[in-house]
Amino acid sequence: MPRPPRYDVDDLLDAALALTVAKTPTGVSVAGLARHAGVPSGSVYHRFPSRTVLLGELWLRTVDRFQEGFLACLADRDACRGARTAARYVVDWSRAHPDSARLLLYSRRDFVPEEWPAEQTARAAAQDRRLRAALRALAGRLEVDLERLAIAVVDLPYAVVRRHLADGGAIASSVADTVENCADTLLRAWLSGPQR
Repeated sequence: MPRPPRYDVDDLLDAALALTVAKTPTGVSVAGLARHAGVPSGSVYHRFPSRTVLLGELWLRTVDRFQEGFLACLADRDACRGARTAARYVVDWSRAHPDSARLLLYSRRDFVPEEWPAEQTARAAAQDRRLRAALRALAGRLEVDLERLAIAVVDLPYAVVRRHLADGGAIASSVADTVENCADTLLRAWLSGPQR
C-alpha cells in the first residue's frame, strides 16, 4: 500500500497564497515556497514542475472557489434576487476569504498565463466561458443590458472590495448590505427606464 503524501497540494497552495499576499505573484518562487512551507524543494517540484504551473494552479483554484458560489447566485430562479445576492456574495466571500480576495485583486496576467501548460489554459478558458454564459443568461432573464448587469454585480462590488482590501484593511459586515442595496437600486432604475 503506497504511503499517503506528506505534503498535500492544497497545503502547498495555501502557503503560496500567503506568499503572494505578503509579496506579489512575481515574488513567489518554488524555493521560497519550500522554505515558507517547511518542505523540501523536491516535494514542491513533485507536484508543480515549475513556478509557472504553481502560479497557474493557485490562480485557477482561487477562481474555482469563488465562482462556485457566485455562479449559483447568478442562476437563482428569481433573477432580481440572483443579481442582488451575486453582488452581495462578492463582498461576503471576500470578507470570509480575505487572502484569496486579495489574490483576485491581481490580474490573471500577473500569474504568467502565457506560460501555462495547455491543460491550465483550457481550464481558465472554461472558467471565463462559464462566467460569461451565466451573466448573459441572467441579463436575458432580467431583460437588462449585459454591460449594466456587469456594473451592478461585478464592477461595483469589486471596486468596494478593492478599496477595503488593497492596503491590507478589512471589510466591515455592513458593506455587504450596502453593496446589495446599491446593486438593487441600479437594477431597478435600469429595469424601469429605457435602456440605451
